[in-house]
Amino acid sequence: MSHPTRSGNEKDDNVIDDNFAAKEKLVVDTIRCLSMDGVQKANSGHPGTPMAMAPVAYTIWSKFLKFDPQAPIWPNRDRFVLSMGHASMLIYSTLHLAGVKEVSNDYHTGDRESVSIEDLKTFRQLHSRCAGHPEYHWTSGIETTTGPLGNGLATSVGMAIASKWLGATYNKPGFEMFNFNTYALAGDGCFQEGVQAEAASLAGHLQLDNLCWIWDNNHISIEGNTDWSFTEDVATRFVAYGWNITRVTDANDLPKLQHAFKVAQRESNRPTLIVVDSHIAWGAPNKQDTHGAHGAPLGDAEIAACKKFYGLPEDKTFYVADGVYDHFRGQMEANGGTARKEWEATFAKYKAEFPDLATQIDLMNSRKMPEGWEASLPTYPADEKGMASRISNGKIMQFVAEACPYFLGGSADLAPSTKTRLTDAKYGDFMPPSTGWGDWSGRNFHFGIREHAMGAIMNGMCLSKLRSFGSGFFVFSDYMKPVIRLSAIMEIPVTWIFTHDSIGVGEDGPTHQPIEHLAMVRSIPGLVTFRPGDANENVEAWKWIMNAEHTPSVLVLSRQNLPTLDREKYAAASGTLKGGYILKCAAPDGNPDVILIASGSEVQLITGAYDILVEKGIKPRIVSMPSFNLFEQQSDEYKESVLPRKIRARVGVEFAGDFGWGKYLGLDGKFIGMQTFGESAPLARLLEKFDFTPERVAAGAEEVIASLK
Repeated sequence: MSHPTRSGNEKDDNVIDDNFAAKEKLVVDTIRCLSMDGVQKANSGHPGTPMAMAPVAYTIWSKFLKFDPQAPIWPNRDRFVLSMGHASMLIYSTLHLAGVKEVSNDYHTGDRESVSIEDLKTFRQLHSRCAGHPEYHWTSGIETTTGPLGNGLATSVGMAIASKWLGATYNKPGFEMFNFNTYALAGDGCFQEGVQAEAASLAGHLQLDNLCWIWDNNHISIEGNTDWSFTEDVATRFVAYGWNITRVTDANDLPKLQHAFKVAQRESNRPTLIVVDSHIAWGAPNKQDTHGAHGAPLGDAEIAACKKFYGLPEDKTFYVADGVYDHFRGQMEANGGTARKEWEATFAKYKAEFPDLATQIDLMNSRKMPEGWEASLPTYPADEKGMASRISNGKIMQFVAEACPYFLGGSADLAPSTKTRLTDAKYGDFMPPSTGWGDWSGRNFHFGIREHAMGAIMNGMCLSKLRSFGSGFFVFSDYMKPVIRLSAIMEIPVTWIFTHDSIGVGEDGPTHQPIEHLAMVRSIPGLVTFRPGDANENVEAWKWIMNAEHTPSVLVLSRQNLPTLDREKYAAASGTLKGGYILKCAAPDGNPDVILIASGSEVQLITGAYDILVEKGIKPRIVSMPSFNLFEQQSDEYKESVLPRKIRARVGVEFAGDFGWGKYLGLDGKFIGMQTFGESAPLARLLEKFDFTPERVAAGAEEVIASLK
């Protein structure tokens, strides 16, 4: 890896003491037994992989991982990712034996252990800290939520990138504040998923020598032997990606494992893949090397036989022998504890030498923005022609980047179209310095045409406390649904930017024209989606996005121009922060004849319809709804003030399907939108074909009013 001076614990480098070797074996076998017992008590889970990989987990944690259980979120800790999340009892047992402390939502480290022995006994039960798959922010010591195979590997690339960027940005002569390494443990399933291939390709291209993946090569999946479906030469594939490859032919050979990790540490311009040949359910007399040990409890008799084989009491469950805690925790203290204390002492000196940079680090690690940052954001004057929201968004992002030094991201090869490049030359491009195209401090990222991996990498960067963004065409959010969903589950403030949001894409046709996608992103719990109606709503959306500490956001933006509304004529754009607000109402008494609701580019249709209806003596109210999700978070009183229940005449307008609109339109309302996929044609022709005009909206309003008389 990139820091060869960070060698393993010297005391452990030459295991010539039989007593020491016995202690190591005892820790490894205890991890195995706790994992078996947890799965058996839950009557659910995956025991075989923890039994096979316990020596690997022990070797990483005890000898190489710069991680302090007493301060599990110190900024320069090494990261460990269990990509094969179904083997979660492996990480829970390890966290328990290491004595990792629990961290609160306000980043305070308390006295309670993150995973107690009682927690292990409640594996996979309601509210347990030991959920079926590892969950970030639910259990301290878990660096990322894993479960969907391959995503943990891809997320680890984002963590390795973050380490490179942080080091290049904040390290100074004599002050190496960031140089952490990332380890990810994965199984056959992870290496079959496409997202790992995307991420591995990019990691090799970026020469991420601070990244180490470990492949549990046990040849077993749920259906049986992996030879039924997976016979490619994985190692050769990774050589082609530009990785360093090493192999350990026996997962139980601790000295060989240690040697492999030292090889990884000595690598200076390539990520490392360690292939570890293992036996699933090692030690189980009847289920070793069978798929029966993959996803089901072993049974009491098989577990007793395993414990006998390991030399541990057959009749005891959740048993930790004397000396296990002291041995393992002593190793963690000598390695990670010492490193953390040295880092804190260095950071205290760094604060005195570089106070502004230290303040940035503190703000970043508490997910805060610099004080008063919003004052720099622009206000756009009324403009009938206006600009596409992708254009206004790109302009606004330049102000955000200036205000937030740790705001960075890129696109899936679409920045010229999505307009998300940070344009000032000082922001540069994130590239290995040897390429001549950029350096590790660049804030513009080139993910290539790898949408799924881009999203996972964005999550990994954000988990490392950077404010990451990524962009693409909205229709390709289909490729990214798993990682967008994971950002919401983890409650991390990633910014997902999608342009070309509707049939407004025009000539590219139905493959590129999103129809059902708004419903998809709006439906994800804990995710806030914005579809701004003009440039000033876009500004307000960014205020909310960057001030959010635990909520990911989606920006859905147009290709075509949107008029910039005259805020002397219409309500202030600050209403965006409520999710939905009254733009204008022709009924002074608050009892309009009809309510017209729209988001994004369709706001101009309801403003046009408003004027038509007023000329006919009808009193409409028009409501801009840039964020369904935020609107739903408002008080009942506010929502009633915008959409009074007694006003049943309502029309919703959106260049999308109607899914999700029913709650706002009711049984009597009318939706004007898309009922089919789009077509390939210039936008003007599509608007004619699908009849998206102010006149049609006004006519729809009259129809609804008439139907209720």
